[in-house]
This record gives sequence, structure tokens and C-alpha cells, in this order.
Amino acid sequence: MASSSWQLDSLIRWVTTNYAEPLDAVQRTVRIAYVVFAFCAALFLGALKALVVGPIAALLLILGNVGVILGLFPAHVAWTVYSLLKTNCMNAALKFAFLFALPVLFGLWLALSIFGSGLVGVGYGFFTPWVSTFEAFRQNSETKKFLHCIVDGTWGTIKGSCTVVRDFADFCYHSYPLYLKELRESTHDHQPHSIRLMEVPSCIVVGLMGLIVDIPLYTVIAVIKSPYMLFKGWQRLLQDLISREGPFLETACVPIAGLAILLWPLVVVGSILLAIISGIFIGLYGSVIVYQERSFRRGVAFVIAMVAEFDEYTNDWLYLREGSILPRPRYRKRKVSHSTEFSVGSSTARGVKIGSGSSNAPAMLVPNLAPSRSVREAIQEVKMVQIWEDLMKCCEMRGKELVDANIITSVDLNEWLRTKGSNQETIGLGLPSYAFLHSLLYSIKAGSGGFLLSCGIEVTQLNRPQDRLLDWFFHPVMVLKEHIRVIKMGEDEVRFLEKLVLFIGNIPSIDTWDNGSVAPQDALRAAQIQAISRRLVGMTRGISKFPTYRRRYRQVVKQLITYSLDQQGSCRSRSTISVSSVEIMPAEV
Repeated sequence: MASSSWQLDSLIRWVTTNYAEPLDAVQRTVRIAYVVFAFCAALFLGALKALVVGPIAALLLILGNVGVILGLFPAHVAWTVYSLLKTNCMNAALKFAFLFALPVLFGLWLALSIFGSGLVGVGYGFFTPWVSTFEAFRQNSETKKFLHCIVDGTWGTIKGSCTVVRDFADFCYHSYPLYLKELRESTHDHQPHSIRLMEVPSCIVVGLMGLIVDIPLYTVIAVIKSPYMLFKGWQRLLQDLISREGPFLETACVPIAGLAILLWPLVVVGSILLAIISGIFIGLYGSVIVYQERSFRRGVAFVIAMVAEFDEYTNDWLYLREGSILPRPRYRKRKVSHSTEFSVGSSTARGVKIGSGSSNAPAMLVPNLAPSRSVREAIQEVKMVQIWEDLMKCCEMRGKELVDANIITSVDLNEWLRTKGSNQETIGLGLPSYAFLHSLLYSIKAGSGGFLLSCGIEVTQLNRPQDRLLDWFFHPVMVLKEHIRVIKMGEDEVRFLEKLVLFIGNIPSIDTWDNGSVAPQDALRAAQIQAISRRLVGMTRGISKFPTYRRRYRQVVKQLITYSLDQQGSCRSRSTISVSSVEIMPAEV
């Protein structure tokens, strides 16, 4: 028995030694064959779906957006001219300069918006079905992969085109007038901006010079460096493929990364178009430099210096040699606050020295060729859609509480929907501000160092979405959260803050809600709480201008109307039952 056992062990060791590597090689070959077959099949099926669905989705998006642009164009012109004439933040000379530049700005708006709508329509309509086919490989079971390969990106792409048109219409019809309203009304407490009439011609000349100089030179620089960007991007993607990093880390994502290799030339073409568009706005920004520096010479210096800035900026992104051989005259004689200009913070964040004046230069649009993150890192990052969904969920939950307390009724909600939110600030701003306040209080009570969502996910500086819109709000939200935590409000003060936030400081409406709050007797304490309420409402007002916000919030209001009617129906049925029982009792007696 011992001898036979030894012989069996020897046989197992011999088989393991001689056939382990061939078996691994066979498995690798099968896996590679599967990936190649899956990629080719998804490429063909995605192209077929793109040819069928793409024209419909693209046509809906293009016609819808162009219809909104042309239909609202007279109203946009009238609103803008009225706001410029009505505002008190500019003197007469500056208003004249803006009115003179309005035809150019509106011409750019028409050209770029229509061109952008066509580009987005074609890109979204034809490439979304394609990408959705490859995304189906992330499903676990083979049956789900096959089903999602066929279904994904068909009807959803058409619905997505309609959603894009609706969000764009919301921005043009609701958000833009709100910006103009703030321009007319938020300037009484600030020193008005002024310009001398003799400086207006200088601004016009420098703006035209910027368009003539920057657009062609930006185009030449982008076209010259585009071949290097093409091969550099392919090199980065192939390195990730060989080393199994970035999008190639997971086997299920390899087909998607293969599609990225094929479509990289389109990214290069898109970067050239973005460089041209950047040249338009940066050239026009020379007029702002003339106004800020009160110098025609420094405006011309800005136009020349920004060509060198763009050359050096693209060198940094493409990992070419530092600096630029182009001249870079100094165009600043004093430091300008970051709130008045854009920043090129991407390069400085990597520790690359851009040069004098670059921190105040307008942002330029160039794709990043830095090593891509792994799929696991991307999955761990909180998505913007999660934050949106959590915000709407909190609005719905807090709204139901207020409906149960009879603070908000179905009449108020219907009134907000009918009047497009113009006269009902309690529903349009108070309710989301109230929900936002409770989210901050929830984060503070949980001891979170960031922003804690209702689902338990903590949004911090490390895992927050890398979204430009969120950059404008995340830090102020953290500052406000720390301010609320530091002052340590009592329960009655929190109730008072709830009333201030919900009713937007409307004293008659505040008195109608008895929630057990007590106004602070200390004037400093009351001022602190009122300042917090104003900042909360201001942040919510800024968020409400985002295109997707209005569509999502209207769905929340409709759900609250349904909930309110259900509650009224249940109360009415209970009262009917109680009355009938009272009428039956004497007859039985």
C-alpha cells in the first residue's frame, strides 16, 4: 500500500511538472480567442445598431436643440438687452461696450451652439449604441451579456436624445433668465464696475486682434502636435494593454478598451476642434485684460502671451520639453483674484511651472494623456448621478414629512407646477434647501469628515466625482458644514433654522408653522443662523440652474402630489367610515 501510494504521488508530481504550463498556455490562448471574438462580434453588432438607431437619435437631438436655439433667440436677445440696460453694476460706458459686443457674442452663440448640437447629435446617436454593446460585457452571466448586447443602446439612446433636448431647453428657458435676474438684482450692495468711454475702442480693437491672432495660431499648434498626440495616445493605451493596467485591468473591460484604441483618432480630431474654440474665447478675453489693467499695451501683450501659454500647456500634457520658444510678454501689473478669472490649475497641480501670469490665464481644453486609473479605482469613485439621486430622494422624503404635517399641501405643489415655479419659493427653493440642511446635519451627527449620503456612502475629497460643476460647490459645502458644526446649535435653534430655510426668511409664513422653535435672543447668534440660511438657499439656487435639476425635481414634485392625494383619500375614507358607524349605532339600539 505504501509503495502504490508513493507511485501515485510520483505520477501526480510528474503530470503537474510536465503539463501545468501547457494547460496555462491553452487557457491563455482560449481567453485571448474569446476576447478577440467578443470584440469583433460587439464591433459588428454595435455598428449595426448605430446604423439603425443613430440617424433617429441624432435627428431628434439636432432638430430639437436647433429648434430651441432659434425659437428662443429673439427672447434671449430681448432679455439680455433689457438686463444690461436695467442693471446697476455697470456704468454707461461699460454698458455701451457690452451692447456693441452683443452682435458678435450672439453670432458666436448661434454658430457654436448649432455646430455643437450637430456634433453632439452625431456623436451621441451613433456612438452610444456602439459603446453600450461593449458595456454589456460587464454583466456576470453569459445570457445577460447576450441579451444586453442586443437591447442596450437602442430605445434608451432615443429616449436619451429626448432627455438631452429637454435639459437643454430647461437651461435656455429657465436657467439663463435666472442668471439675468441675478445680474439685475444682486448689484445694489456692490461697487458698480466702470470703464472710461475712451477705453471702449481699445477693448474692441484688442478683442478683434485676439480673434485674428489666437484662432489661426492655436489651430496651427494643434494640427502640428496632433500626430504626436495620436501616436502618444496609442502608445499609452498599448502600454496599458500589455501591462494590464487602467481600462485593461479587468478582462470584461478589454473589449471597451479596444474600442478606445480604434476611436482614439476621433479624440485627436475633437481636441483640435476644442483648441479652435478655446482660441475664440481666449482671444476675446483680451478685451477683459484691457478693462482690468486699463492698458491697451497689456491687452496686446496678453494676446501674444497666450499663444506661448497654449504651446507650453500642450507640451505639458503631451510630456514634451518644458517651456516654449514663442515670446511671452508680461501682461499683468497687479495680482487679480481667482474669482474674476479662470485658472489653468491642471498643470500646476502636477508640479509643472507654467510661467509668469499663467495662473491667471483662461482654461484651455486639451485631453489628458496621464496614466489612466484602474477600473477598480473608477468603480470606487462616487458618481455624480449618485449625488443627484440622493439629493432628490432627500427632497422626496422631507417633502412627505411636510405633507404629513400639513405644511405643504397638494394645492401648493400644483400651483408650483402650473406657474413654472415663479411665485412659489417655498416649493422651488425652500424644500430642497430644507432637505439639504438635513443632509448636512446628518453628516455632522454621524461624525463624517465629508458629505454623508442617505445610503451610507461618504463623499470626500478623495472619492468625489471629478466633475467641474461639483468643483464649484464641494468646497463651499464643506466650509458651511464646518461652520454649522462649530457653532453647535441647540435643538430649538435647529428648528428655527429649518423655518428660515423652508420659507426663505418670509416672516408671515414662518409664524404659521409651530415646530417648537425659539428665536435666539442673542443678536450675534441670530445673525449667524440667518447667514447660514442665506448661504444654504444661495447654494440651492445655484444648483437649481443645472439643466438636469429641473427635470428631476419636477418628478419629485409630481410624486409628492400623488402622495398628498393618497393621504387625503385615506383620511377621507376613514372619516366616512367613522360617520357611518355613528349613524348606525342608534338604529341598532
